[in-house]
Amino acid sequence: MESANALIEHNESLARKLTDLFRQRGYHLYLVGGSVRDLILGQPTHDLDFATDAPPEVTRSILEAARPTASYAIGEKFGTIGATFDDVVVEITTFRTERYQPGSRKPEVRYGKSLEEDLARRDFTINAMARDLTTGELIDPFGGQADLKVRLIRAVGNPVERFSEDPLRLLRAVRFVAQLGFDLEAETRGALRRCAGLLAQVSKERIFDEMSRLLIAPHAARGLRLLADLGLLEVFLPEVVDLRRTTQGKRSKDVFEHTLRVVERTPPDLVLRWAALLHDIGKPRTIVQTDGEIHFPGHELVGERLSTEILTRLRADSHLTSRVSRLTGMHMRANQYEAEWTDGAVRRLMRDAGPDLELLLLLSTADVTSYRAAKVEAAATRVKRLRERIQRLEEEARIEEIRSPLDGNELMAIFGRGPGPWIKVVKDYLLDLVLEGKLAPNDKEQAEALARQFVKERLAA
Repeated sequence: MESANALIEHNESLARKLTDLFRQRGYHLYLVGGSVRDLILGQPTHDLDFATDAPPEVTRSILEAARPTASYAIGEKFGTIGATFDDVVVEITTFRTERYQPGSRKPEVRYGKSLEEDLARRDFTINAMARDLTTGELIDPFGGQADLKVRLIRAVGNPVERFSEDPLRLLRAVRFVAQLGFDLEAETRGALRRCAGLLAQVSKERIFDEMSRLLIAPHAARGLRLLADLGLLEVFLPEVVDLRRTTQGKRSKDVFEHTLRVVERTPPDLVLRWAALLHDIGKPRTIVQTDGEIHFPGHELVGERLSTEILTRLRADSHLTSRVSRLTGMHMRANQYEAEWTDGAVRRLMRDAGPDLELLLLLSTADVTSYRAAKVEAAATRVKRLRERIQRLEEEARIEEIRSPLDGNELMAIFGRGPGPWIKVVKDYLLDLVLEGKLAPNDKEQAEALARQFVKERLAA
């Protein structure tokens, strides 16, 4: 708490310093938007947003005089000049109004004459407030402070108009519910449902970024349920909506409700939360019913492929995509652990999971959402014992250093054969022996004898 208070005090000091610099040049500077919201809520932030009547070129010169750590002008065409002061990001925007042409997501920006005109273009009332740090006055023309007190997300003005201007605001509204734990104001909620289809106009990159922020929010499951209830999820993640139509059996809720509980039970790590959302995405496509029992054979493998397709479609970066897909494909394995597993089997799990092994164990623990406490406890115990086994093996040897005792060049020299698929087959055979503890990693003599026998019996031309 002390560090949070220190950050708030540091931000207020920086904001007052910038306000004084603008005043000395004859201009006004106001703290606006989420910065004011978080200040009222007592929440620390690493971003400070300001509005000013100074032209962008004047803003740039004033910021340079404040000696920032770095400065940038990426948003200058929209009147925004940015800078960083240590780890605090500052963005200052000249008062502006925006006009959207039908079907276009790029606004025509015009510099406005007043702060009130600038605030009127913003999305929600809790983000349409400003504070004059010289006088301490709160400028709140749309009732944002009152909505903060009653914990409501309300669009500024006509909600259909606000969402039509920029449909990403549809997702932002739900993300604020997930982030702050607020409710949607009734008219705003109705407009979300009516305007859901407009999300199809938004770039996949923007949708992915907003969804990622929602997924790591404190109330992510609540946000996901709202996205489904209001028809938003159907627009960009119809595969997740299919989970709602898929039952897991007579005593279980649908797969979507199970998924929400898994999301709730995982720490707010972005890769882990995406994996929690998608871990059962293959179930609707693999469901079979035998003797009144429902099964999903191979759903994790189908899910691995679908996760890749979904995240690629949303323009997620390839590194996150591969990690989430791998966790989806492996999510059943840790919960299948038995004490009878060989060390080799555990090592294979470790190697396959790679650096995401801990995330896999967390996902496996969260995946058991039974209302029967004994079943949940048994699953937690199983994963705990697997973790202990892994730690023991890690102490015995560095798993990532285990290799076949013979590399490709050595095998080609031994057999007098050129490169080809046969090398990998032999190396994998030797590696399996090492993983099983039947061959020492550095025993080249024994490895050669075993390789010769293997080639003679199984790969003889």
